[in-house]
Formats: sequence, C-alpha cells, structure tokens
Amino acid sequence: MEITISCGALGQELELCRDGAEAWARQTGHTVRTVSVPNSASERLALYQMMLAGGASQIDIYQLDVVWPGILATHFIDLKPHSQGAEAAHFPAIIENNMVEGRLIAMPLYTDAGVLFYRKDLLEKHGRPVPATWAEMEETARAIQEAERAAGGNGLWGYVFQGRAYEGLTVNALEWVASSGGGTIIDDEGGITIDNPRAAEAIGRAAAWIGRIAPEGALTYTEEEARGIFQSGNAVFMRNWPYAWALAQGADSPVRGKVGIAALPHGAQGEQTGVLGGWNLGVSRYSRHPEEAASLVMYLTGAAEQKRRAVVAAYNPTRPALYEDAEVIAANPFFRALYGTFSNAVARPSRATGTKYNRVSHAFWTRVHAVLSGREQAAPALGELRRDLRRLSRRGW
Repeated sequence: MEITISCGALGQELELCRDGAEAWARQTGHTVRTVSVPNSASERLALYQMMLAGGASQIDIYQLDVVWPGILATHFIDLKPHSQGAEAAHFPAIIENNMVEGRLIAMPLYTDAGVLFYRKDLLEKHGRPVPATWAEMEETARAIQEAERAAGGNGLWGYVFQGRAYEGLTVNALEWVASSGGGTIIDDEGGITIDNPRAAEAIGRAAAWIGRIAPEGALTYTEEEARGIFQSGNAVFMRNWPYAWALAQGADSPVRGKVGIAALPHGAQGEQTGVLGGWNLGVSRYSRHPEEAASLVMYLTGAAEQKRRAVVAAYNPTRPALYEDAEVIAANPFFRALYGTFSNAVARPSRATGTKYNRVSHAFWTRVHAVLSGREQAAPALGELRRDLRRLSRRGW
C-alpha cells in the first residue's frame, strides 16, 4: 500500500521527511511517496485549499502550518482515536492549537520561534555586545556595516529579514509590534488592537532600515533569500527560524563557527519575543488509507524521529523531554538557553479569527509592505488596516 505525504523543502525539510517516511515504510512493509510543495506558506495554503475543496485523494498526509487548523479543520480526520494518548508528551499549547471543536486535527512535527542570528566574530572584532533592543541592533548593525565597508567589505549589510509581501512578513512585523508593547493585531476575544502608537512606531522603525542597514532587496526576501545573504557572509544580523543554524554550521558554509543565536530584540516598552511557528501533520478525510496514514503521522511525530531531526538539522522538538536530551543539546546548545522563547512564543491571531485568518494576515502584510516600501506612513496605514479588519469582522470571525 502506498501513502503519499506532502513535505516542505525549506532547508533540509524534504530530505528529513523522506528519510523518516522511508524508515516507517521499511518497518511496516508499505511504500511512501513524498510530494514537495511550495516553501511559501501563502502559496502552499492556496494549493491545499484548491485540492481539498475538490476532495482530492492523491495526498494522504498534509504538512500544516501552526495557523491552519482553524482554516482547514473540516478536511481532516480526528487523530485522537489513533494517538494512544501521545499528545500528552507534547507542548500543551501546541496540542490546544491543533484542537478544533474537540477534534485533534494534526500532530506536532516541530515547533519554531523567530530568533536573531548574529556574526559573533564581527561583534567581537568591533567590541559590541549582542543587542537586547531594536535600537541597539540598529545602531550596532549600522556601525559595523560602515566600518567593514570602509575597510573594503562593500557587500556587507547590517540586517536581513523576511520582507516579501507574504505570511513571513506577518510574522516579522508581529514580532516588531508585540516586542514593542503594541499587541498582537487582534486579541484573544477578537478585538482589533493593531491601530495604536506603539505598533505604528515599531513598523515605522523597520521601514527606516530599508536602504540603510537592510538592502532594498529585503522587500522580496523569504527565509531562504535572507539565509543566502547571511550565510554567504554578507550580513551582520539575520532574523530567521532555527533551521538556519545547522546550515550555517555546515562544512561548506563561509560562516561556519562564526555564528551565534539570541532571542530577538525588543522595543523600549516591550519584552523579547518570537512569533510561534512550526508545522504539524494531518490526515486528509479524503484519504483512501486513513489508518495507515495515521500510523505514519504518529511515527514521524514520535520521540525518536523528533530527536533525529533535532540532532541532524536543528528542528525544534515539540516534546519538552527532548530539551533535556544530552545529544540534542550537544548538537544545538542554544536550545536550552532559548527554551523560554520556544515555549512562550507569541501566537498569531489564527484561533480568534478562524477561517478568516488568511484574509486578516493578507490585509496586515499588505499594509506593512506598503509602509516598508515607502508608499504609506505607518500610522495612517494602521488606521486603514483597522477599517479593513472591521469590514472583515462585520459578521463575526
């Protein structure tokens, strides 16, 4: 029997997915086919929605972003009858996120939170500490960029991030806003909170980075474009997910041994925070082999497989016990130091907005991108965003 699973291809994802699925296949006697899907979460969601709306049975297991359970729940089976209580071993907040109307829509594959990558060699060379605030990051990035360019390093930029108009920009911008005391776009009760001075200040500050410490090209960057600039040695700081650590430390990496990781900076009136990311596995209700598909999901989200992914490629486990595992910590020393970042990350407002989340996010990233591009000012743009969101919520989320 053949089971088909969709896998992302960001970093080492596709290879890890294929290897894990093939190990399960050898144990069970079944066969597995892996299907690569777009790295862009927005493009992937659109593809999934098109396939699922038509009741497509070609894919048995879908890899689901942490913000999708509320959007796609009707298309997936309840995994509780297949889990044998395994959900109790995962972070409770992620399991709660994956529950929709009492059904376990997906099992956690790995978790994520945004972190700050930095060139520890350049900070040491210029006598600079790891920045704790956005203002410190900006000043340090500018100073090192100018000094290195004066010495001939003309390709160096201070900071790279995900600035393309897509879900990644929602994540970056929410990190700027939340870490500056500006809220989370929409609160847990569904109230629209984004139109406030702290949020406007945070987004306006980021807009001032473009062309100064961040290249104009950052407006088109996703995770991999930002990683490419940083890993080639052409940026002092980078915002990305932890997956980039293993790649930056790879044998062929120009910055191998020169990289550090820290919590993201915060504003003058906020706290360090990353936005919750991560991916989960769900079984399509249109699968012709739901029992076997669920078995594969439980294998891939099990302790042994999550440990392998952590050791090989720095993918964060969703099982707290693995953060005490000696081999996991040896491969990823920052896991223990940033445990609080991973376990207490800020969630996007997907639960409050349900099936309308994608439209909420689209409205947010569109306005933010306009500000970063210089087409709008932050405060008026957030006022327009508030009006956009009110229209969306007119009949409730």
